[in-house]
Amino acid sequence: MRAHLPILPILIPFAAALLQMAWPRLAWQRAIGLAATVLLLLASAWLTALCDDGLLRVYALGDWPAPYGIVLVVDRLAAMMTLLCAILGVATLLYASAGFDERGQHFHPLFQLQLVGLCGAFLTGDLFNLFVFFEVMLLASYTLLAHGGGLARTRAGISYVVLNLIGSALFLIALGLLYGTLGTLNLADMASRLTQPGHDAALARIAFALLIAVFALKAGLLPLSFWLPPTYGAAGAPVAALFAIMTKVGIVAILRVQAVALAPAMPDLLTGWLTTLALATIVFAALGALTADRLRALAAWLVLLSAGSLLLVPAATDERVVAAAIYYLLQSTLTGAAFFLVAGLIAVQRGGCGDDFRAGPPTATWVKLAFLVVAASSAGLPPFAGFVGKLMLLTALRQTAAGTATWIVLLGAGFLVMAALARQGCILLWKPPLERAPQPAAAVTWQQATATLLLVAAAPLLAILAGPLSDYAQRTAGQLQAPGAYVAGVLGAQAAATGNGVRR
Repeated sequence: MRAHLPILPILIPFAAALLQMAWPRLAWQRAIGLAATVLLLLASAWLTALCDDGLLRVYALGDWPAPYGIVLVVDRLAAMMTLLCAILGVATLLYASAGFDERGQHFHPLFQLQLVGLCGAFLTGDLFNLFVFFEVMLLASYTLLAHGGGLARTRAGISYVVLNLIGSALFLIALGLLYGTLGTLNLADMASRLTQPGHDAALARIAFALLIAVFALKAGLLPLSFWLPPTYGAAGAPVAALFAIMTKVGIVAILRVQAVALAPAMPDLLTGWLTTLALATIVFAALGALTADRLRALAAWLVLLSAGSLLLVPAATDERVVAAAIYYLLQSTLTGAAFFLVAGLIAVQRGGCGDDFRAGPPTATWVKLAFLVVAASSAGLPPFAGFVGKLMLLTALRQTAAGTATWIVLLGAGFLVMAALARQGCILLWKPPLERAPQPAAAVTWQQATATLLLVAAAPLLAILAGPLSDYAQRTAGQLQAPGAYVAGVLGAQAAATGNGVRR
């Protein structure tokens, strides 16, 4: 069982999707989906615990070794991201099972396929299969975005589909150029060949630049980020909460490609321009948060701001910066997802006023407290995880070339976000209504309350566990920044594997 553990995060949701399509009754689909996501959580937790020994797990599908076969590569970063995906999957599916899944067809199979794409993108060691898992993830997200209908979701869905189709076309072009230049799409084999003579270095550089552009589109880097706020803001609360990890797929892909392939062969490819655009993305997101007219739209701008903050990291190529970014990635993803669920609860309790920034019916005290927790963490206020993550990131980035500009932008953006949250939160939760809501408020179900509180609890919990989590992040960054061990483990060089602590 342990030998096949790396493929379980992909097989479990895929099998669940097949079972749900075979039994279309909603009650059966809910039971299968919840059971599968809990199994995914347990398998991911087991995989994360196993990978904490620092050894690389390489799973060759069909027993075909790399670079000829498809491999899944599990290190600390991949295991951590699958666990994060499973946590979000359990919480958001529980929330959706309170009635959101009844608003359209095939929600549950598509939700499981979304998990297949997310987990596969984190685990694959081959760029072509990264493209395949990207497409699985995106195809499911297209329909999940439109679930429940509505003009806003249709408009957002059209731009989302068009831009991602363009990104997919560029991805294929980049893969074709890389295969034509290097003769392989396995990331480890590619890294090995890049350090050897006999290939067209200029063409390989162009191909990698296209690849990074595609990942930047998925992550929401300016000027490729205009699609993200309206798309996430229009999605239903549980769908948007799951989407909070989708921008991280592009960021993790950039980190992986940069550490394994670019740092040894093309160390200057990301220098300068990525940091500048990341800072511009942060400013753009902070200003967008000030202009948001709904709480879910504000949460979408905060997801973009966290993506911009994380995109400062790949160009730094410093282990301390990467370690700080891993902790920041954890807390920002969970806080962003919690924000969408809190916005959904506020919309439910305010009836026809929804989560618009206008006075409406009062919300429950515990919902107001949940909003205060996620708002404070999103703004980077102590004692929550947002403060710890931002402090770690600022401290690590202080010694980089753009350290001064980074501090000014991040602190300024934090001030703008704090002002937006304070102003709009007072209107949303405490200003008395001048007239009755056009629609009566609905009751919050136990599924919605439990799922929201599970994610809201991450803000204080990650701060309490900041010590062990930062130690884990440091070990994860050290493993990520050791491309020789990754290449040796995937390609099965036994002598090198023994010396670098790599297990097949």
